[in-house]
Amino acid sequence: MTLAKRIITPGGEDLVLLPLAEYERLVEAAEDLADVAAYDEAMRKLAAGEDEMVPAAIALRLLGDEHPVRVWREHRGLSVKDLAEAALISPSYLSQIETGRREGTLETMARIARVLRIDLDDLVRQGHDDITDAGNASGPAS
Repeated sequence: MTLAKRIITPGGEDLVLLPLAEYERLVEAAEDLADVAAYDEAMRKLAAGEDEMVPAAIALRLLGDEHPVRVWREHRGLSVKDLAEAALISPSYLSQIETGRREGTLETMARIARVLRIDLDDLVRQGHDDITDAGNASGPAS
């Protein structure tokens, strides 16, 4: 039995007063429903091919010091030559991006991301500035 009380304020606002335990139970139930909805959406995206599961070994490499372009390229089973060709850049430029000797332009990194079938954001390392504007690139705008 809920001990809720309905109150109408002098300004006409309709309020409900209920015990704290009942309020906390309702909040927990709402959070559980949100978790179920998030899970269902993740499963829908997986089934539709809109998202993928990333193996733990790949996730650990992405969190480490390796350049994400190299990690994703190797995960996709592509050689430097194959990725460079598909992204319309030279293999040496791609190698320099992967080793951190050069930064990729926004346009180049977007092409690489498309070939790797990932979001551009997946190529940006936390705490690093790996992508430059085409006008400020330290390398050629490929």
